[in-house]
Parts: sequence; C-alpha cells; structure tokens
Amino acid sequence: MGAADIVPGVSGGTVALVLGIYQRLVTAVSHVDATLLGMVARREWGAAARRLDLRFLVALAVGILTGAAGLAGLMHTLLEDHTEATFAAFFGLILASGLLVGKMCRPSTSGQLWRCVLLGAAGVGVAYLLVSQAGISNRPGLGYTFLCGCIGICAMILPGVSGSYLLLLLDKYHEITGIIKNLVHLDVTASDLATLMVFALGCLVGLLAFSKLLKWVLVRHYTATMAVLCGFMIGSLYKVWPFQAGDAPVDAPFKERAASMHPVWPEAFGGHEWTCLGVAAGCFVGVLVIDAVARRGDRLPVADHVPAS
Repeated sequence: MGAADIVPGVSGGTVALVLGIYQRLVTAVSHVDATLLGMVARREWGAAARRLDLRFLVALAVGILTGAAGLAGLMHTLLEDHTEATFAAFFGLILASGLLVGKMCRPSTSGQLWRCVLLGAAGVGVAYLLVSQAGISNRPGLGYTFLCGCIGICAMILPGVSGSYLLLLLDKYHEITGIIKNLVHLDVTASDLATLMVFALGCLVGLLAFSKLLKWVLVRHYTATMAVLCGFMIGSLYKVWPFQAGDAPVDAPFKERAASMHPVWPEAFGGHEWTCLGVAAGCFVGVLVIDAVARRGDRLPVADHVPAS
C-alpha cells in the first residue's frame, strides 16, 4: 500500500481492496471515537487495543511507511528521467485494478446492473473532467500544506482515487516526495521537516474524519459505491496515457512539464513505443496475478463481507 500510495494514479486503497484487508482497515480507523477515548481515560488498555485492532494497524503502518520511504526517491527519479515508461506502468496498473473493482460490484438484479452501468459511466465522466484540468499552482504556507494532506489521505484510502495524483494536481507531490527522498539520506532543513510534519498532521485529521463516512457508505451502498469507483479508475486513464506532449522543453523538470502535458497518439511505433506498451501489459498482468494469489490464499475481497445495496 505504501508503494502504491506514492505513485500518482495508483490507489493504496485499491491494493487493500484486492488483498482483502480493506474492510478491516476502514473499520479499525473508524473506531477512533469517543468510546475509544473513554477506554483510554479509564486505562482499559487491552479493550482499547482490541477495539482499535492495534496490532493490525501497527503492522500495516510500518509496512506503509517502509514502502513509501523506499519508493519515494525511485519515483522522483523515474518521473524525471523515464516519464513515458513510468506512465505506461501506471496505465497498466490502473486499468487492471479498475476491472477488478468492477467485478466486485456483483449486482443481483437487472435493475441493479443498469444502475451500476449508469453510475460507472458517471464516474468515468467526473474523473475525466477532474484529470483533464490544469494543475493548481502551489500556494505557499503551511495552511495549504495541511489542506493538501487532508485531501490526499482521503483519496489514498479510497479505492480508485489516487491521493498521489491529487497531490500532483495540487502541485504538492513533487515537493513532498522530494523531502521524503532527502529525509532518507538525512539531508533536510528545518523548513522541510515543518512542511512534512504539517502534511502528516493533515493526513491524520483527514483519515480520522473520512473513515467514518467511508465505512457508512460501503455498508449501506456497497454495490453503487464500487460502480462509481470503477468509473473513477477508468476515467483517470486519460491522464496516465503513456505518450504525452506539452509546451515545456523535453529536458525541463517534470514539475514544469506536467503542467501542460496532454495525451497524444504516437506518429510511429518504434522500439520505445513498444517498450512502453510492454511495460503497461506487464503491470496489467501483475495486478491480476496479485489478485489470483490473494484469492488462492483465501483472503476474500470485501464484497464477500459487506452486504450489497
């Protein structure tokens, strides 16, 4: 999940959904409430830990932080020096994940099927409108950084919506991954640490607030929600089409190129173009393999635990 969350266009929530831990994650986070605080105040540590599913959350948090820290520097380099091949990988990952999320809808009636189709189409349209917009210029100040953290984490735990991509649109992705990359090498300033801490605080606040709403929606309207999420994922493919053109020079930093990039069809297919398509196909197959392994290990998807609407 940490590796996925650091990649623009890929959702850690999708990974959790495919691997069958999504409902447990949302439920655990949503239990940070007045009941839990009451247990802590009464020093009922064991009951509080069980309510929070603490062992699960600690193990998951360590894994997410490890994956994010380990991949941040790599992603920074790949986006700078191998943009088209990296986008090809995103394209394959998202396409396969979208199909898997669509399979999880499982409508029980023809009317429900048509509702899923319409909601999915609406999701495609909304996602296309979102990703086709120009990025927002980075606004200075820790307040904007806090807001970006709130928005980014909400998307990161929502299957089909990439928090990293939203951070890219908000012009914060490159800054945050750059700080994480430098932090791994102990090369950060006090300003960098302040930015990272405020961003992390925004993530915490957004996560606690959003998880309760998300749990309610998944329990009450599961089928419709998954249809919309599938549409979001398919619609977002427009932005990660491997072949992009823009007004900035090809040797400009990715941050400058990303602002004006838009999908194009290659004039001719040579070795580079076929390599990009091969990368996309490999990532597509990889997601399907992960799903097959998860199912073989009896890790049931969330669809088997949440009643359909």
